[in-house]
Order: sequence, then structure tokens, then C-alpha cells
Amino acid sequence: MARTLDYSVLDVFAEQPLAGNQLAVFHDASSLTTAEMQSLARETNFAETTFILPADPAQEAEHGVRVRIFTTEEEFPFAGHPTLGTATWLHLNHPTLRGAQIITLKLNVGPIPVTFQPSQPGDIGVVGTMRQNDPVFGAAHARSAIAPLLGLAEEDLSPTHAPQTVSTGLPFCIVPLRSVEALQRLQVSQREAQSWLGNSGAKFFYCVAPTNDAAPHAAQWRARMQFYNGEDPATGSATGCCISWLVQHGLATSGTDVVIEQGIEIHRPSRLIARASLASAKVSDVFVSGRTIPVATGRFFLP
Repeated sequence: MARTLDYSVLDVFAEQPLAGNQLAVFHDASSLTTAEMQSLARETNFAETTFILPADPAQEAEHGVRVRIFTTEEEFPFAGHPTLGTATWLHLNHPTLRGAQIITLKLNVGPIPVTFQPSQPGDIGVVGTMRQNDPVFGAAHARSAIAPLLGLAEEDLSPTHAPQTVSTGLPFCIVPLRSVEALQRLQVSQREAQSWLGNSGAKFFYCVAPTNDAAPHAAQWRARMQFYNGEDPATGSATGCCISWLVQHGLATSGTDVVIEQGIEIHRPSRLIARASLASAKVSDVFVSGRTIPVATGRFFLP
């Protein structure tokens, strides 16, 4: 007898369907081994795929819903758009948590709560906010070493702020660039980059540039993240690291929302809203928000 595995596809950090970052969510992965989860993540071929492991509803309400996150290559302890997207699916579909204002996911990095805004008539999808772990700031890195790995000149990087490793659960090397024009030329050399990153304490590069757009509700920063599975349309975990870094270096105001756009260059526009607080030289209260839109459902059949 074949096992029937229901799954959904959601666009995360999207303002319209078929934008943002795609996510596949398997509703009940109780029958799957780790190897099968990894194979299914390769089959969907999205940046990430998540697997819900249901438990007693009372325990889920008190302690959170167990979820595992996989890329096409490996399991992650934490990732942003899978957290927001999976929590949204639970908010819309869970038998006892449906409509809950706060849903906590039990991830490998620990519990991550997601809070939902009340929906208004005519709204597309659901807006949620995840609270990430407090940031850990790692080493700063030489521009001269990083620029060639990005396909850029050293002069394309910010002359005043060095790249730095930051983690709120998954470590990124935050690379500030001088301009959006430089960001548009980004072309990460994956083989050389992975070799360098392996010794840096960071998992991936997250490159950001100021937009210099002062219009109301406009994005203040634009970002790109290229990795072994191509280019990520929206990277929520890196956004938490980025806002922490911006606040730490005085490039964003403590406790104030900052809009970051991503995915523009690959025609998957994404909008991420982030804030963090700085007090007594410590950054905390890291929040990343965005809209999630369900777009598809399906089934897999496995022996």
C-alpha cells in the first residue's frame, strides 16, 4: 500500500501570489525517515521544504509544533521563510490552533514564536511576525578577501563598514555594498565561496545595499543571497541577522521597522519588515515580518 503524503505550497514574504519565496509544507511527516525527508526536499527543489511532526494537540498548544527544515542538500536548525510559512499553514489549517494569534514552532534551534495580525476583508494571505533568537556577532572580515568571491571589486563594498558574521540561529556573513548597482552585478563563485565560508564561521553571504528611497513605505535596503541551490528570493533568517547588524552599527534606528526587498533580480519580489532593539550595547528583540500566501496543494505517493 502506498503512503499518501499531503503537502501545500505557500509563497512567503510575498505581496501577491507567485512572488516571494516558495515553500513546500508536508502536513504530517510522522511516517518519514530523515533520508526520505531529504529526498522529498530534493524532489520539490525549493530553497526549503518543511515537515510537520504532529503530537498531542494540548502539548502542541503549550510547547509548540515540531517542525524540521530541509534544503535540497541538508537539514537546517533554523530558517526564516520556512518558519513563517509553516506557522501560517498551521494558523490556517491546524485542527486546534487554527486562527491562533501566536503559534510556536519547535525547531532544531529551539522554540520560535510567530504572531499573526488579524485579517481584514480583502486581504491576500496572512501577515505574521517571527521573533528570532538574540544575535551572536562573530568576526569581521577583510573586504579584499570577500570581493572576488562575489564577482565584485573591493571598491563595490562599503568603505566604512566591514563584512561581519552574525547569527540568530543560522550564521550569515553580512556584506554591505556601496550601491544597488553593485548589488545587481553580484555573481557569487560558489566553489570558491564555499571554501572560504567553511573557515569563516558563516554559512552563506547576505549582501545588502541602501536604496536611498525616501518615499513612504519604500524599502530602505535591497538584498541578495546566492547559494548552492541558486538564488534565494527571500531569506528571513539572514534578515534577522541583517537588522541586528544594521542596528548594532547605527545604520538603522533601534526598535524601528526597516523594509528590506529581495528577489527583484530573479523576478520573485519579496518584502521583509524587520526591527531590532539596542540597549546597553546589546542587540535583542529581533523581529521579522511578512505576508504568506497559499498557492497550491498536492499529494505524494510513496511505498
